Amino acid sequence: MTLPQDQQLLHAKLNMETSQIAWAELLRYFAGGLVVVVADDMDLVEVAARFTIDDKVLVEQWLNAGKIAKATDAQASQWLEADAMLWTVVARPWVLVQEKKPV
Repeated sequence: MTLPQDQQLLHAKLNMETSQIAWAELLRYFAGGLVVVVADDMDLVEVAARFTIDDKVLVEQWLNAGKIAKATDAQASQWLEADAMLWTVVARPWVLVQEKKPV
């Protein structure tokens, strides 16, 4: 499936803004309730793109399916203890994170 050019540009922009960040650096966003965890079988950039264009229908489907969810206290504690590095991209005001896929 080929994306329209504006969606291709959005994906390229978001892809360039994606990086691995230590969980400790994201704690202030977690404290503000702005961290959304993306399941490791999802495309982080695609999820960010859907947040950016405010695709409420698809985001709601993902929420209901458990594919995305706000980060929990348990996850935050585990990541802090493990000094975890997470794939991260911002889809304002949200910070989307994804654990590195096991190799």
